[in-house]
Amino acid sequence: MADNTQNFANHARFMPMFHFFAAPISMIFLIWSAWRAMTIRDVETHYLLVGALALFGAVSISRLSPLRAQDRLIRLEEQLRYARLLPADLAARAQAAFSPQHYIALRFASDAELATMVEMVVKNPALTGKEIKSQIKTWRPDHFRV
Repeated sequence: MADNTQNFANHARFMPMFHFFAAPISMIFLIWSAWRAMTIRDVETHYLLVGALALFGAVSISRLSPLRAQDRLIRLEEQLRYARLLPADLAARAQAAFSPQHYIALRFASDAELATMVEMVVKNPALTGKEIKSQIKTWRPDHFRV
């Protein structure tokens, strides 16, 4: 049986219909439409380019909007988790210093190592999400991400 545990190496999530179909096809259509509009200068090809831009924008927003909403929920969940698990002063310092990327990265830290990880990020707020996640020892999986 395969090991399904989540860790730094395998936590990224791909949505096949978006990453391998909708996004590449809409990008190819946009590039083709732009090339066609530059080589064939008529009204129809320029309308086609506008349509390709609109399609690419719609495909992009269809992925980015749920991610943005998920980021807001993660921030709220983590703030509640910090209030429950951390000393009040550390939770307040984290809330004042953290960016959404800090909350998103720290959601993978286990409850046992959360305080040390939060302290590390409060002391060095320039850490990126990737750097934070790579330092997590005990991974807390997030199987509900979009």
